[in-house]
Amino acid sequence: MASIKQVQITFDCANPERVARFWREVLGYVVPPAPEGFATWDEFDRAQPPGHQGPAFAAINPTGTEPRLFFQRVPEGKVVKNRVHLDVRIATGLVGDERLAVLEAECARLVALGAVRGQLLLADDENESCQVMQDIEGNEFCLD
Repeated sequence: MASIKQVQITFDCANPERVARFWREVLGYVVPPAPEGFATWDEFDRAQPPGHQGPAFAAINPTGTEPRLFFQRVPEGKVVKNRVHLDVRIATGLVGDERLAVLEAECARLVALGAVRGQLLLADDENESCQVMQDIEGNEFCLD
């Protein structure tokens, strides 16, 4: 059996550059280096045939330790709830009011970037509190 070398998380979206920019801000990711032979991604994009320019963007963790995010243009819009979502782990190890304060601060930062606040799920016997959110194209994610 072959071992897995890398995992990439792919987002279908209407505006890949806009969604990529949002997630780079959320996670502190950066733009990956341009393909070999091109000084910039804009130069690479201009070299593509008409109709194939700007169909995708990517974001990588600057340390290389987290999955690459890939954003690809699709013609259809989002219709139903995601079956898979990202958990943005900003309050790991925190509980109670301290956890809620961290969730609220990050929620406010992301709303300023264009995210939409969803339901706050309060701690119960099994789970800590988390804040449900939507990115700028309506994809659900959790602040955890």
